[in-house]
Amino acid sequence: MSEHVRVEKSGGVLAITLARPERRNAITVAMYGALADAIAGAWEDGETRVITIRGEGQDFAAGNDLADFLDADPRDEDIPVWRLLRALAEREIPIVAAVHGNCVGIGTTMLLHCDLVIADDSARFSMPFVDLALVPEAASSLLLPRLAGRRRAARYLLLCEPFGADEASDIGLVSHRCPPGALDQKLQDVVSALLAKPPEALRLTQSLLRRGAPEEILERMKVESTLFAERLASQEVKDAINAFFEKRKPKLEA
Repeated sequence: MSEHVRVEKSGGVLAITLARPERRNAITVAMYGALADAIAGAWEDGETRVITIRGEGQDFAAGNDLADFLDADPRDEDIPVWRLLRALAEREIPIVAAVHGNCVGIGTTMLLHCDLVIADDSARFSMPFVDLALVPEAASSLLLPRLAGRRRAARYLLLCEPFGADEASDIGLVSHRCPPGALDQKLQDVVSALLAKPPEALRLTQSLLRRGAPEEILERMKVESTLFAERLASQEVKDAINAFFEKRKPKLEA
């Protein structure tokens, strides 16, 4: 487990909180492991009916902790990040995310695997993989064009354009909206509505909504992960990440 992921169980709800506010919830390898264990284990406990994910502090998640992430071997399918992605793709329990502030990289792409996403008006989404000389992950290259259309997906993934809660609602990434300060109450309302449904009917319907999807999603994740690993070994990525830490533009070669 990680001290930066808080997991609480109560009344059929597994509540997961990213708890690294001093680093805007940038996700480390240890945090990926804790998230993977929590989500994968929820199905096995036989009690969890809803999973919630939210972030502590001013942001939902600032993406990967780059320095920490570079120390892992992304070609190993048992590393925590890929275990988390598989758990998100395969689980059969509704996941509700409550987001605010910045949702960067995996902070946005993990939302594509949630059944419901609540955003307050401060939420801002971005997927700057190409800016870091990387490629998308979490099957976002498959799921985002289906959700937003190819042209908008190109804006977000090729141009790395950020977008707010209005646009996220428009493309269907966000299912519910609320003003700042009302996120906790809105999350509670949505969770209470889910818990009020007949449990087996809820589970079966969630499974039907995802019927046939996990295999295709996992296949795209494998393709992305292979390219991601290749990119991490490239000089282009090293230059881009050094530029990021030095707060300058990378030097690009034709």
